[in-house]
Amino acid sequence: MNIRKTTAPGTIDRPRTHDPKNQAPMTPSLTERPARSSGAFASHQNRNLEMQLMPEALARAHMQQRLQEAEHERRSLRLLAARRLQRRAERASLRARRALAMAVMQ
Repeated sequence: MNIRKTTAPGTIDRPRTHDPKNQAPMTPSLTERPARSSGAFASHQNRNLEMQLMPEALARAHMQQRLQEAEHERRSLRLLAARRLQRRAERASLRARRALAMAVMQ
């Protein structure tokens, strides 16, 4: 089976990859692009492409934000659990000290 590696960025319907980290960034705006020979038609096409890619970029940014929020939530839950375990260990230590003191006193 012959598999060719393409350098094309992919299309909306068939992206080169589904991994957001490996997707090509959005194309630069029209002011940053060099002028093309076909003039208004090319700029109109570029604008349409940018408009079509905007929801994807927005969805990517939204997913990134949701992942960061989830990671923050996981970290805070781990911290709460660690504090709870620490308090439990401190109480057990105090009980052991009291038991030892009572055993020595008798």
